[in-house]
Amino acid sequence: MSQKRLYIKSYGCQMNVYDSGRMADILKPLGYQLVESPDGADMVILNTCHIREKAEEKVYSDLGRIRPHKDDNMILAVAGCVGQAEGAEIMRRAPYVDIVLGPQTYHRLPEMIARATRSQDKTAGPGRGILDVEFPVESKFDYLPQDHSEVGPSAFIAIQEGCDKFCTFCVVPYTRGAEYSRPAMSIYEEASRLVGGGAKEVTLLGQNVNAYHGDSPKGGEWGLGRLLEHLASIDGLERLRYMTSHPRDMDEELMAAHRDIPQVMPYLHLPIQSGSDAILEAMNRKHTRQHYIEIIEKLRTFRPGIALSSDFIVGFPGETDKDFEDTLDLVRRVGYAQAYSFKYSPRHGTPGALMEDQVPEEVKAERLARLQELLMAQQQSFNDASVGKILPVLFDRKGKREGQLLGKSPYLQSVYVDLPESYFGQCLDIKIEKASSNSLTGRPLN
Repeated sequence: MSQKRLYIKSYGCQMNVYDSGRMADILKPLGYQLVESPDGADMVILNTCHIREKAEEKVYSDLGRIRPHKDDNMILAVAGCVGQAEGAEIMRRAPYVDIVLGPQTYHRLPEMIARATRSQDKTAGPGRGILDVEFPVESKFDYLPQDHSEVGPSAFIAIQEGCDKFCTFCVVPYTRGAEYSRPAMSIYEEASRLVGGGAKEVTLLGQNVNAYHGDSPKGGEWGLGRLLEHLASIDGLERLRYMTSHPRDMDEELMAAHRDIPQVMPYLHLPIQSGSDAILEAMNRKHTRQHYIEIIEKLRTFRPGIALSSDFIVGFPGETDKDFEDTLDLVRRVGYAQAYSFKYSPRHGTPGALMEDQVPEEVKAERLARLQELLMAQQQSFNDASVGKILPVLFDRKGKREGQLLGKSPYLQSVYVDLPESYFGQCLDIKIEKASSNSLTGRPLN
């Protein structure tokens, strides 16, 4: 079978990165090999994200850059959440696109490619006009290849997908569908294969990963805490992480996993979005500021010193100066090792986009700058506290320069160390000597 060149660009969340890797796995038996540029590629897939601001326009901009390189032999596809939400509009605005598919149908890519390459399907104008954005009854996970094409020291497994929360700012329930949890044995088997291929750290992914309620091997259901315990029994698996969590699904069993399972890293990403009860209610988060604080306090009794991360949205419709001050106050009370913060951007089809009292852009920008200044100061303080400590670091990437490796601490800090490439994939004790707001620098003990 002749080799074909496949270029995939991933936007947004880590789930999309996982999906892109699985699409590459699906297409490998068809002769497709990943390349680093769309130039001369036989197939280009833009795996899109609908969460970030102006997500759709970024996709159209990339499509415009690719169009001059597209010939009759190139298959151009738009996948992911923008494809799901804007499929017909993409076909209208960019008719040279051959395939548009959603995040639940990429297991059908070989069938779509077969249709796209049949001459009789080249009748919809410049592209092939194939649109597949259904929510199929069957789970795509049942149709994915067992083997991963590339396995590094850090690997990812999607264990849960979709969302039933319907926050008023979010498109995920409309683009990813209802919550679905994979059976525990399927996850265990995939994790075992990844560890057998060289992975030492596995991150479990889901839109609401701690809402996991998958079938257990002997009947009934397991929550995420029980699943983590089962995965920790895999010989050679040194680290377990999970993201992204929702406060409503943070139970004691999961908190206890941070205390009782050595492989579970002392780090939790738990988005709150706002520190104001009025805004949390408008967002339909179905939890209060106090509920969130109580979760954090209880978690810290289970795992003292745990590092916390969160997401924040400023300028949600109706947000007053007092609401924003409540957010700053919550950040000061909790203390974060890192966090992500954004200006509210209306998403078509969500209730938030129809709300009155939209906050002016200049107010959003000023609030975001103040919030990010506080969050960055906390991140710098957390990293400064690491100086002089000895941390186990798993090296999973090359550094910025020759003779340097980049790894992760248990607290998900980036750590740069001068080491030869032969140490790639190893976990070493590193003495931290220097800290910036974004990374640490250290040296091996020996």
